[in-house]
Amino acid sequence: MTRSELIARLAAHSQFAQLTAKDAELSVKAILDALSEALAKGNRIEIRGFGSFALNYRPPRSGRNPKTGETVPVPAKRVPHFTAGKELRERVEDGHEMQQGAS
Repeated sequence: MTRSELIARLAAHSQFAQLTAKDAELSVKAILDALSEALAKGNRIEIRGFGSFALNYRPPRSGRNPKTGETVPVPAKRVPHFTAGKELRERVEDGHEMQQGAS
């Protein structure tokens, strides 16, 4: 699902009939901006039933330029990591089982 598909689905949802597409777009943007900002500050984000976002540290290492074969240093960095919550894992598994049963 893309960002625009999420906005369209939110705007079309009967529970949120009062939301226009523009309102849905602003809501999605605000939520994603808040999540990005929290991760940029080094905070962990936990959404019960969905999952958690945290930062993983990757130490510096030696890499290789695939074009020239030359060894190049790769600096240390922090990368976002998502861990699915129990409820999300179960819903995905149940959906996967339903699809396989229909085949």
